Amino acid sequence: MKAINEIVEWLIQSGALTALFLFAWKIVKPWLDAKASHASAEQSNAVWTLIDQVASTAVNSLVSNNKLTSEQKFNQAVQAVINALNRQGYAITEDTAKLAVQSVYEQSPLTGSKRTKSTVTVGRAGVTATIEPADGTATAIDPKEAK
Repeated sequence: MKAINEIVEWLIQSGALTALFLFAWKIVKPWLDAKASHASAEQSNAVWTLIDQVASTAVNSLVSNNKLTSEQKFNQAVQAVINALNRQGYAITEDTAKLAVQSVYEQSPLTGSKRTKSTVTVGRAGVTATIEPADGTATAIDPKEAK
């Protein structure tokens, strides 16, 4: 027991314990930072998924209501998204709700939004280009592949 006490006393007095702690902190801190960053990214992803689902529900519930104009439906859907998320404890801006509702509207098969091609003539040579609107099926850029 005396030997253990002497070893502990030596570690404290010599500063080896402090050096050991600092060395361990240099190793553990980046790992903790990475964990915190990952948790933040996962939480943000979950919130965006929730916003998309709430917006989808709001848009789909108002599609068949023929008594309202499109602008009234849009505004009502935006308010429904904001109110639903506030009830869940998430405060989002009106602009975020508008973007979510607009995105769901454009992707929803219930809205009857037609994707039309348009042809544009450019320059004197009469070069034409056919522009097709996005259909929402393009894959996102993977940040790992962009390096």
